[in-house]
Amino acid sequence: FLLKIPSAMFLRTPLRRSLQLGSRCYPVHASLSYEAIKQQYRPEVPEYFNFARDVLDRWTGVEKEGKKSKNPALWWVDGAGEEVRWSFEELGVLSRKVANVLSDACSLQRGDRVILILPRIPEWWLVNVACMRTGTVLIPGTQQLTAKDILHRLQKSRAKCIITDDSVAPAVDSVGAECQSLKFKLLVSEGHREGWLSFKDLLKNASSDHHCVTTKCQDPMAIYFTSGTTGSPKMAEHSHSSYGIGLTVSGRYWLDLTSSDIFWNTSDTGWAKSAWSSIFSPWIQGACVFVHKMPHFDPSIVLESLSRFPITVFCSPPTAYRMFVQHKLPSYTFKSLRHCVSAGEPINPEVIEEWKAQTGLDIHEGYGQTETVLICGNFKGMKIKPGSMGKPSPGYDVKIIDENSNILPPGKEGDIAIRVKPTRSLFLFTCYADDPQKTEATIRGDFYVTGDRGIMDEDGYFWFVGRADDVINSAGYRIGPFEVESALVEHPAVVESAVVSSPDPIRGEVVKAFVVLTPDYASHDPEKMMKELQDHVKKVTAPYKYPRKMEFVQQLPKTISGKIRRNELRQKEWRK
Repeated sequence: FLLKIPSAMFLRTPLRRSLQLGSRCYPVHASLSYEAIKQQYRPEVPEYFNFARDVLDRWTGVEKEGKKSKNPALWWVDGAGEEVRWSFEELGVLSRKVANVLSDACSLQRGDRVILILPRIPEWWLVNVACMRTGTVLIPGTQQLTAKDILHRLQKSRAKCIITDDSVAPAVDSVGAECQSLKFKLLVSEGHREGWLSFKDLLKNASSDHHCVTTKCQDPMAIYFTSGTTGSPKMAEHSHSSYGIGLTVSGRYWLDLTSSDIFWNTSDTGWAKSAWSSIFSPWIQGACVFVHKMPHFDPSIVLESLSRFPITVFCSPPTAYRMFVQHKLPSYTFKSLRHCVSAGEPINPEVIEEWKAQTGLDIHEGYGQTETVLICGNFKGMKIKPGSMGKPSPGYDVKIIDENSNILPPGKEGDIAIRVKPTRSLFLFTCYADDPQKTEATIRGDFYVTGDRGIMDEDGYFWFVGRADDVINSAGYRIGPFEVESALVEHPAVVESAVVSSPDPIRGEVVKAFVVLTPDYASHDPEKMMKELQDHVKKVTAPYKYPRKMEFVQQLPKTISGKIRRNELRQKEWRK
């Protein structure tokens, strides 16, 4: 079963068998070997491409012909009984109306930048698609941004328009006078606010007639601010093809989606992962995107929803899975769930094993960055090695290299890199917008260097060691923080931990662990607890890796995307 939607995504060998029943086509999930995936993945990239026109509108046509399951394109629930279900046709009509709001009421032109800060509400999806239709460049942001963060993004991006709701509008107003480029403010709300245009009123009166602009594959489509784990967030610019075509590999092979699936990704709307898995990957495959409003992440709500709704494929970060396995999983029944994935940070092997023991399902880990699509993944049908990121995406030539750009053999630690010469993949970010110096700094020899350290084993599986800045060199031994953190979290006393280097007069630096304890262990004697955890790590991993220093804390410093800021902890240690 293969739909050419669009021709750019046509793979020369069919990926899915199907049962032909009358005029309908019912996909059958067929696991492929990794080698078969590599052989079959041959994307064609045309000169012109627009995801809204070439993918979403074509799925509308398939719907009208009755050749697709009756699942909606978007299924949104608020947890209090309210639901929204839009077909691809309805999504098309409404997104064209929003496109006219942007073009007419806001006078936005192709290439103008639009900042979007909304929670998980249907309007977020409409604006995403409308920006594609108008050729405006979308810049998503999380609602956790402070006024200072918003000021930084508005000034750095020179956005002409911002779209948000009542909760963020006051912060925008507090800094708006300092943003000379900002011309239009759209409020998504039942009410009105002085100085803001009403999204609801404009949408109601807008025409649903809109001609999608013609965009080239390499025209800018969106800008995503990076997580800022090692410094100020950078503006990673993506083209219409990098996500719109490049994420085919995620939708088909990693997420294993078909048009019969209902897929739930719990990512915050402010991050690139939401574009990956709440827009492009599922809609390339014609799958239904399930959304729960869930203002704040609640593991019990997630588990109840997986039991209540016919969700077939699920994606959540490792932190969430760690919370899930601490709940009474056997009390939940996931009748429809068949495939689980995780990304955003490394997932501990013990979490994978515990989830499978309690649900019978593997967790297929994937690895990528804001600047890329999927770099490595545990694809459906592959043998999973718990703790491994899997094998390279067929869209990239991924290697482990040294500081001189030499490719390292299996078992040797080095920098995770993607070959970009003689031909740069169209599925990489275009540049760091308005910052050619930082863009150039990502290239070493023939490779784009991710900034992450890793190892490839004899079977071609990649293993994450840590950010290049996070690796600890103690008395000549190189120690990756992730392995130590994984060992610590296996102990029942540990909720989470962060491992960094700490200065030492003899060894130069040693391993220090910042540990958050569970409530049951929080009152234990610190000295005895530290000794117990040190002994535990010595048993679980190589003894030289154990944390010689330890500090118990209530919480760890994190970016607004939830990633641990090890650099902040490390700098604090070395300032001492």
